[in-house]
Amino acid sequence: MDLRKLKTLIDLVSESNISELEITEAEGKVRIVKAGAAGAGAVAPQMMMMAHAPAMAPAPAAAAAAVAVAPAAEPEPAGHVVKSPMVGTFNRASSPGAKPLAEVGQAVKEGESICIIEAMKIMNEIEADKSGTIVRVMADNGQAVEFGQPLFVIE
Repeated sequence: MDLRKLKTLIDLVSESNISELEITEAEGKVRIVKAGAAGAGAVAPQMMMMAHAPAMAPAPAAAAAAVAVAPAAEPEPAGHVVKSPMVGTFNRASSPGAKPLAEVGQAVKEGESICIIEAMKIMNEIEADKSGTIVRVMADNGQAVEFGQPLFVIE
């Protein structure tokens, strides 16, 4: 998304009565939050950061809004990718301090639990959908994950 388009969006949010705007395009995702949106008093602008997303400083004319831009989608890694079936919080272990369910180099069988995604206080076990060896863990423990986000690579 080019800078002129971002400036136009920031100006739109600043001049309107909306408090938040989020737009997703092929190049990435932009979320603009008005500074006073959280309630009364002076509130610092909120910034939404995506994994590996470079943050852009707000334009001087748009000091009332903050912007973060997500990069274009990364190419899929080699091997079979296990993707998140839901939005939630990624957990590698069944409880804090416990041994992770799946480690890099570990052989897994189809149907074996490899992680847990917490969604609305419900712990959902995510199973390997293919037998093989875990070659990469693509999400951090405790990280919020989106639907379809890559979690593991199995070869």
